[in-house]
Amino acid sequence: MFLTITTSGSTERPATDLGFLLHKHPDKAQVFSTSHGTAYVFYPEASAERCTAALLLEVDPVALVRRGKGRGRGGAPDSALAQYVNDRPYAASSLFAVALGAVFSSALKGQCTARPELAERALPLRIEVPAVPASGGAALVGRLFEPLGWTVTAEPVPLDERFPEWGESRYVRLVLEGELRLADALRQLYVLLPVLDDSKHYWVAPDEVDKLLRSGEGWLHSHPEQQLITSRYLARRWSLTRQAMERLELARLAEADDAEAEELDNAVDEEADTAEKPVPLAVRRREAILDVLRSSGAARVLDLGCGQGQLVGALLKEAQFTGIVGVDVSMRALNEAARRLGVERMSERQSARVRLLQGSLAYTDKRLKGYDAAVLSEVIEHLDLPRLPALEYAVFGAARPTTVVVTTPNVEYNVRWDTLPAGHVRHADHRFEWTRAEFRSWAERVAARHGYAVEFRPVGPDDPEVGPPTQLALFTAADTTATATPPTPSDTTPSDTTAKEAAA
Repeated sequence: MFLTITTSGSTERPATDLGFLLHKHPDKAQVFSTSHGTAYVFYPEASAERCTAALLLEVDPVALVRRGKGRGRGGAPDSALAQYVNDRPYAASSLFAVALGAVFSSALKGQCTARPELAERALPLRIEVPAVPASGGAALVGRLFEPLGWTVTAEPVPLDERFPEWGESRYVRLVLEGELRLADALRQLYVLLPVLDDSKHYWVAPDEVDKLLRSGEGWLHSHPEQQLITSRYLARRWSLTRQAMERLELARLAEADDAEAEELDNAVDEEADTAEKPVPLAVRRREAILDVLRSSGAARVLDLGCGQGQLVGALLKEAQFTGIVGVDVSMRALNEAARRLGVERMSERQSARVRLLQGSLAYTDKRLKGYDAAVLSEVIEHLDLPRLPALEYAVFGAARPTTVVVTTPNVEYNVRWDTLPAGHVRHADHRFEWTRAEFRSWAERVAARHGYAVEFRPVGPDDPEVGPPTQLALFTAADTTATATPPTPSDTTPSDTTAKEAAA
């Protein structure tokens, strides 16, 4: 199995910087033992103008079978002969992806110790793989790589060049050209090579879901072939595929929720005193949440669906809040939050006050228990209505903080936005937007079920006809010893029909 990565450069930005990114010196040929064979890294060419790194993997198919790893799709044994006579020593497949991840592990993570700035730089790349099994042909190769920004050449390999009438094999010669970060390119190959083969040559365990989501972060949740990629990568194991698809959907929702710079969310009160600097709605919302948390006396606070950490940053500025945890399903958002907050530059005392955790609000999480307050700011409207009961139980039933603050748009106020077409929700990703009566009905039902008292407050100008642009519910635990039962499929909001109509 063989792959080359080529980039071009200049005297100011030499192409040999590729060696820093791969953590492999261009003047050395290196040998690595992998779980499936021996890998070699060397540089056929290395100059300031052009540099090529090559990865060669030698696989012994006989030794592979004898170690119990000669398996096909999903880890199921192949036929007796096929275990010994196959394409594994030659065609880049899941075994090659494993070697890619092992040999270039730092590069896949986007780490470059010697030159950190290089990891963030997009490079002109040409990646060539002489033989790739393509279950679906050259057309599928294009459908997988072109949406990621690559110019794709996928030349079918004939069964036998001496007998063209025999037709084409299931293999292609793959060439990818584009300008991407090296880490992104390697992650895409790590996922898509076994997808093209439509086979995993080792047992697919549940941790493969985590591997897929780590390598697919930033591109898989929006890929037009997401379902096919997920299913094939997980060897068509239905339970794992469903789990991965749910987590990808949550990541997509979280990323949409992070778009706080949307026009309506940062709109200002047109009736405000023009002599003063207008206050965006997003800022008003944070101030309202902070007022509630200060009054509650909370010291340890959860920001559930923290996005890029705006509220976490505001909490850190106040000494009252001694323990702050931001939770989000998107690692990309959490990394951006850490960067914005300057976590790495914080003093030891300050960094001890804050934690950023990856987690889904649709599942119970022991890490979230024992906190004084939790905030769900502009989160619930990004979930499909049938999924709300799971979030309700995870937050109000399992985590059970003393205070819970929930904010969500008031759909009645939408008529006051001149830029919002009639019948449209404020954000393309909102699954619903509730009226004041619908929000009150939902909040009162949740409070009654889980032993909380609830009160409602406006956020922004409170229009006498249509109410405020944002509505806030403050839940306070009325009985700290109360227990809750997990939701059943019949647990839906009393206003489901109206909410769905509002979202249509």
